[in-house]
Amino acid sequence: MNKTQRGKVLAVNISDVKGTKKTNIGSCTILKDFGLKGDAHGGPWHRQVSLLANESVEKMKAKGLNVGFGDFAENITTEGIDLVNLPIGTEILIGKAIVLRVTQIGKECHERCAIYYQAGDCVMPREGIFAEVVTEGEVKVGDEISIGH
Repeated sequence: MNKTQRGKVLAVNISDVKGTKKTNIGSCTILKDFGLKGDAHGGPWHRQVSLLANESVEKMKAKGLNVGFGDFAENITTEGIDLVNLPIGTEILIGKAIVLRVTQIGKECHERCAIYYQAGDCVMPREGIFAEVVTEGEVKVGDEISIGH
């Protein structure tokens, strides 16, 4: 049913405050039932980890926006995976150990956040995805991501 997709982690991003750009820290521990250690969005809820494809970031760059990894408050910037078309419940394997389960595609933004004002648009509500942590581990830039493993 689900063909195998392979991609990679381009950035691992965290922030101290919700609604702001995140900083690429290169690697981070992803904790079960929480998300990225030290990230403001972590906690026991359905949006523990956010992922955004670099392909989406590139669309914003093509519109003339000066944006990069973490600018849309995503925890993990990916390449090569069609994130927005993954069904809810899909398991994403990162590296050899981390398993995330997709819980939400996109999100409703009730208020325009700092990202919208800085970038003039935000792709996260349309193309970002959210997941819960099934198996924890260390994530780092360059890790392989696979779907349908």
